[in-house]
Amino acid sequence: MRIVFVGASAVTLATARMLIHQGHEVVLIEQDKSKQEEIAEELDCGLLLGDGTRPDILKEVSPSHCDLLLCLTNNDQRNLIASLVGRSLGFPRVITRIESEEFELICHELGLKETILPSRTIARHLADLVAGAPDVELASVLKGEARLFSCLLGDDEPERVSELALPDEARVICLYREQQFLLAEPNSRLHKGDELVILTHSRHLPALEARWSPNVLPPVEPAAD
Repeated sequence: MRIVFVGASAVTLATARMLIHQGHEVVLIEQDKSKQEEIAEELDCGLLLGDGTRPDILKEVSPSHCDLLLCLTNNDQRNLIASLVGRSLGFPRVITRIESEEFELICHELGLKETILPSRTIARHLADLVAGAPDVELASVLKGEARLFSCLLGDDEPERVSELALPDEARVICLYREQQFLLAEPNSRLHKGDELVILTHSRHLPALEARWSPNVLPPVEPAAD
């Protein structure tokens, strides 16, 4: 895969290092020349000096020949702009990093399908470690054609889980409301901004994606049956 990063944040460098080791082609866009020179000594990847929020810079990496654009600067607004520009230029997949949760619903409304909130992910993991919860890999749980899908609810949604009219092979298993975890029951009330987690057969993913602009959960290789 050909993967483009905007911003040489610590998350970018750690991720790029892993992807290069796995044999992927990596291109990193960074506007700080001194930082770019440091990266050139450490990573064997393509480097482009410039502002990754600018269309003329992103065009230089030939978006139609790339598989993924990762916007991982330390600034939420820059990541949003770079993601929107990248999508308009034809990157087939765009992932947006945000730190402030107030931007999560905005990403949803703008149609940015995949967002990551590192602080939330780390917080949940640390809380589980403190509580002594077992570290269970999703790959060992999801088998066959089972998939997880998540989405943020906007306006004009049903009032209750039972009214969502999901496919027969899809169930809401839980939801998050203002960081609070709630198990989903048929009569559970829904509110704008709720994050739903749906367990579904893989054949229903296109329909779910067409219905919502999702925060698709990271792809998981299902274990053999």
